[in-house]
Amino acid sequence: MVIIVTMQDVSGLPESYAQWVARAIRRARLAGSDVVTLFDSSVPEPRELIAEVVAQGFASGITSRYVTTFGGGNRFVLDALATRYAVPREQLLCTTGATGAVATVLHTLIAPGDEVLVETPGFDLFTALAEDAGAIVRPIARPAPLFALDTDEIARAIGPKTRAILLSNLHNPSGMPIAHDALLRLAAIAEARGVTVVIDEVYGDYADAATRPAPACSLSPHFVSISSMTKIWGLSTLRCGWIVAARPLMDRIRDRFERLEFGLSNLSHAVAALVLEQRERFDDYTQATLREARPLMESCFDRWRADGLIEGVLPDFGCIFFPKLIGIDDTAHFSDWLAERSGVVVAPGVFFGAADHIRIGHAQRIGDLERGFVALGEGMRAYRDQRSRVRKAG
Repeated sequence: MVIIVTMQDVSGLPESYAQWVARAIRRARLAGSDVVTLFDSSVPEPRELIAEVVAQGFASGITSRYVTTFGGGNRFVLDALATRYAVPREQLLCTTGATGAVATVLHTLIAPGDEVLVETPGFDLFTALAEDAGAIVRPIARPAPLFALDTDEIARAIGPKTRAILLSNLHNPSGMPIAHDALLRLAAIAEARGVTVVIDEVYGDYADAATRPAPACSLSPHFVSISSMTKIWGLSTLRCGWIVAARPLMDRIRDRFERLEFGLSNLSHAVAALVLEQRERFDDYTQATLREARPLMESCFDRWRADGLIEGVLPDFGCIFFPKLIGIDDTAHFSDWLAERSGVVVAPGVFFGAADHIRIGHAQRIGDLERGFVALGEGMRAYRDQRSRVRKAG
């Protein structure tokens, strides 16, 4: 399907998160600042490490991992994922990133007028993709500060037109996990009501085995797992995502995918295969980045909370957190102001359904993180004081 959108079509639409990020960076650069991207929600791209892996793989010419991606993906990637998820290759499908995976599943499941339950706060792209598939979106709350999943609320929200539930685990934007017993209750609900639960697990590998003992797809044939190399290893450049689903549903997904999708890159998925064969090196890189960043993040979080600047709970795992700003209701305006003032870009909560929160990524190089956190702390104080003076003057 080809959708042609004119400028007139989109001029009245609200700004998306992706559009805001591009605009905020442009404005910060125009102000002459070095940009610190605290909106980033992954570790920095491991350029030196990926260069080594590519150099090794292609040292004697084209790597043997350079094969066609037709038929569901690069066979070496599929084999590695089949081992990781303990499923046959037939239950896997590679996609162009996790976004492509979510879109493919939703377009398979949804007919115009069907309903999809989508978590809130949540990534705005979830709603956009569901609506693009023709769905009516119904929000299901994951309330602060723990952003836990209320399975009783979900059971009540499921109606005769509900076809899917769209969640993330670890949760984007908060970084909080879905409790394992909640997933088991949700599996029972989905099976009883004939609903498919699509779970974006791009942050899932940050959690330890006790918190996330198994991917969602292993818990129920009504659960679909989606992931990629972007968040856990910072390899968005490879655009390698995947879907794991039970065989009957995967047959439907694969049929739709093969009818319409011709875009998987043989080259980038060949590099993805090389990465998966050395995944321990990339895991070590991620863990080293977090070990260096977390003490600074924890100390700043505790100080900001003690100073009455924020409210919230820090997640035990991952690279993001989602505090509420005290005395700052319009975080979109605050984020614009901060970017222009200091070149530090944080993600406004309005794009996730919580306008008084911000999402902060802390898996940064330590020098950038230090500068970013200093500017953010000073900015929260200055902005709040400035707004207070304006209110008093008015």
